[in-house]
Amino acid sequence: MIGAMNQASVITRFAPSPTGYLHLGHAFSALFAQHQVWTAGGRFLLRLEDIDTVRCRPEFAAAILDDLAWLGLHWDGPVRTQSEHLDDYRSALDHLQGRGLLYPCFCTRKEIAAEIARSGHAPHGPDGVLYPGTCRGLDPGERQHRLDSGQPYALRLDMREAVAQAGPLMWRDLDAGVQIARPEIFGDVVLARKDTPTSYHLAVVWDDALQGITLVTRGNDLFEASHVHRLLQALLALPVPDYRHHALLTDAEGRRYAKRDKALTIASLRQSGHTPIQVQALAGFIPLAT
Repeated sequence: MIGAMNQASVITRFAPSPTGYLHLGHAFSALFAQHQVWTAGGRFLLRLEDIDTVRCRPEFAAAILDDLAWLGLHWDGPVRTQSEHLDDYRSALDHLQGRGLLYPCFCTRKEIAAEIARSGHAPHGPDGVLYPGTCRGLDPGERQHRLDSGQPYALRLDMREAVAQAGPLMWRDLDAGVQIARPEIFGDVVLARKDTPTSYHLAVVWDDALQGITLVTRGNDLFEASHVHRLLQALLALPVPDYRHHALLTDAEGRRYAKRDKALTIASLRQSGHTPIQVQALAGFIPLAT
């Protein structure tokens, strides 16, 4: 596994998904991440999280690099593109499988909804209704039959067993302080699918460790996800970074910026004549040096 990382300087990153053009919220996140390096010294890395093969497109990836450079951001070293490193994530899955922590789930969304309705019990987590564990105790013979028949499946983490193996865990947010990890609030999360050997949760913790990230900066909508990430770090024997979660940028009506808001993309602002300094200001940052 990956060894301990050097804590002598801050290493952070900006890791967008190329599923659309960058908007002001992305600009804020990127500037926020680079600002941590400027104030503490260290390195700022860029990663493209493109494991969503349906929505991610090469033209969006190219536009991300162009927009960030235009904004005045400078990243260290080569850009890591997740789709080029799928074998890394397979290795992590194999490790978890070897510990007896994964099981195939053949349930469709419709079947999950039906099971929840039947039980009359629908506990919720940060991502919505928790998976009811239908396939966790599936008969081994039935499980193998379904695998052999080519039935689509997702690989889920057996959360109860994972928490039992990992024991009590903590992680630190530089603003909110030390947090007791509560990954069980997510239930049996999906870590991979039959045709995609990873998920956001698995890929992000692996890449952060591989790239030596010491400070993870991201929006506070991902604060709770850090509980699951801390668990995966423990199970995979990965180093533990610090975290800093920032407020989400919103419009005048309090709505989060989204990629569907085409008028607020960096590309559209560039086309309308805005300068990099003006866009930095719109994103809520003191303009970077020209």
